[in-house]
Amino acid sequence: MSKIRVLIAKPGLDGHDRGAKVVARSLRDAGYEVIYTGLRQTPEAIVATAVQEDVDAIGLSILSGAHNTVFPRIIELLKEKGASDIVVFGGGVIPETDIPGLIDAGVAHIFTPGTPTEEVVKFLAEKVTPKNRA
Repeated sequence: MSKIRVLIAKPGLDGHDRGAKVVARSLRDAGYEVIYTGLRQTPEAIVATAVQEDVDAIGLSILSGAHNTVFPRIIELLKEKGASDIVVFGGGVIPETDIPGLIDAGVAHIFTPGTPTEEVVKFLAEKVTPKNRA
């Protein structure tokens, strides 16, 4: 069986990526294939990379406050590319009051600051099925 392949992305203009790197390393250590985009990625670049790399999930880390715009845009672009089967989850500084709207927009889960990385690993194990890859 294929491993779950996850893209960890930093959309927008914030330049703080420690949390994204910690999650990426934790997922890799748990046996996932991880692709990290680096800082300051556009939604279009994130989706293009996700499709090209044939990922099963996209993890978005955002601290800039643009989550209500960026996350739904990524979901919309995935649909346009025929890749709506890719599970999108996120984390960062996201107010609790914004989480229901993000879930309604199609984000599978939001992890708030201080969430143990084991919870992210467990979420992916329970909610993501790897694609059959040759």
